[in-house]
Amino acid sequence: MAFKKIKEYISTDDATAGTLLIPQTILATLIEETDKNLLDRSLARFVLGPSQIPGSQISVNLNVHDTGKIREVGEGAEIPLDAGDYEAVTFTPVKFGVSIRITGEMMEDSQFPLLQDQIRTFGRRFAENETKLILTSLDGANITITGGASITVANITTGMQNLWDEDFSPSDIIVGAAVLNDIMNIDTFAEADKWGGVTANQTGQIGRIYGMNLHLFSRNAAPATNYNLRAYILDRREAFAIAIKRDITVENVMLPLFDMEGAVITQRIDVQLLKSRAVTLITTT
Repeated sequence: MAFKKIKEYISTDDATAGTLLIPQTILATLIEETDKNLLDRSLARFVLGPSQIPGSQISVNLNVHDTGKIREVGEGAEIPLDAGDYEAVTFTPVKFGVSIRITGEMMEDSQFPLLQDQIRTFGRRFAENETKLILTSLDGANITITGGASITVANITTGMQNLWDEDFSPSDIIVGAAVLNDIMNIDTFAEADKWGGVTANQTGQIGRIYGMNLHLFSRNAAPATNYNLRAYILDRREAFAIAIKRDITVENVMLPLFDMEGAVITQRIDVQLLKSRAVTLITTT
């Protein structure tokens, strides 16, 4: 007589969560997105606040560089007439905003404070937008140096000379990640057996170049991803300024008709180049 042995087993294919298996759970701790490298407001010549902007616009008066001449005058001759020139830069703060709406059910059933997290998320977007506005203003640089596949020491020193020629002092260099990679591979900035100095070894980045502070910005906060290939050399005392008519403002809203609550986040801001000759743009490919 033949006997048949039947092997019985249970696998996860035979069950769904909540029956033979432990119900699926979601970790209550939310892992937040990575903060981007952004440009700080301290790079601006000044930041005008709401109390300093009574209307929808404000103009800042500037002396025109290198105007007004003195001349040698002979005895008894008429003294020539001359005067320095002036120009104005007008700031017109633009409103940026976003509305957040969350249903009552989502608020009740969410595993974490959903509204507060959404507000934090869009707070980051507003900060990134400021970096975008700063870079857009710096694109108005008086001189653009077109580099090759990689930035060179000559590109950097020529950019510095452009500022010196116009009587400015290079204080900062702002770079995308691709340009920073080029700089990290230039031996001039990593001498002493490629040690590179304390800053390079503590942070992984070159901290100062020829006396200029180095700032890295995220291409994901720039006007376009190809800004990764750009560098800006500037005199922070003269280059650009920021006017804020309304800083980032959060207003909570209730929509009982739709059983929703949420928030409205707004900002009115403008960034303008003050002196184009205080900035040199370097592009690479």
